[in-house]
Amino acid sequence: MIELKEIVSFLNKYLNIEKFKNKDDSWNGLQVEGRKQIEKILFAVDAGIKTFQKAKELNVDMIVVHHGMFWKGANPSTVDYTKNRLDFLLKNEISLYASHLPLDAHPESGNNAQLLNLLGFKKDKEFCYFYGEFISFIGKTKDPKTVSQIRSVLEEKIGSSCKVLNFGKEKISTIAVCSGGGANYKFLNEAIELGVDLYLTGDATEMYHLAKDIGINIIFAGHHATETLGVKALSEIVKDEFKVDTVFVDIPTGL
Repeated sequence: MIELKEIVSFLNKYLNIEKFKNKDDSWNGLQVEGRKQIEKILFAVDAGIKTFQKAKELNVDMIVVHHGMFWKGANPSTVDYTKNRLDFLLKNEISLYASHLPLDAHPESGNNAQLLNLLGFKKDKEFCYFYGEFISFIGKTKDPKTVSQIRSVLEEKIGSSCKVLNFGKEKISTIAVCSGGGANYKFLNEAIELGVDLYLTGDATEMYHLAKDIGINIIFAGHHATETLGVKALSEIVKDEFKVDTVFVDIPTGL
């Protein structure tokens, strides 16, 4: 068994959560404290009763998620669904740890770095300036790929249901990624200014005419799907570091 505080200390340092202390809309770190001794940890994208029930079913001591329970600006009252969630965790003595932007931005285990690795692109420069920090990267490859090839990898490996705006180069050598909710004009314009061949993000939004007129490729690969890779990678890091049992549980949202 490993002490909960040891795992929390390791995650805080590894993910550099202090860097994002006042630059994220999520409360990063340990959100709910359960039992002190940890044997098994569940990794998932989202906090929620369905995730918590799965944790109980699998007899885990701790849950690590990308989207936690507590968000800045949200009502802090412990009532209704928040009370139900908290009651479930406390009753079953399950700890909850959340890492939002720190897990997007991590240069090795982060969602964006992992997306580039999956597609065979190497990190070239920082990208996606958000809350005073870069949270992603531009990737390059010496082996250009078609948009269709990239789409196929995403659909096969992370279960994406991709929406594609194919208005740019046929062969992709440079790609800008922003997992999850990166479908906004700020990040797209940043990608355009950097002259990349493809912009890859999660959520789909109305960018058709700008993409067509500019001549850039965009893939919307799903918010949930593009954010499964970080927690998967983190589960392996924790498993190797502490020799504890870890399990990744995917609960698709269809989004």
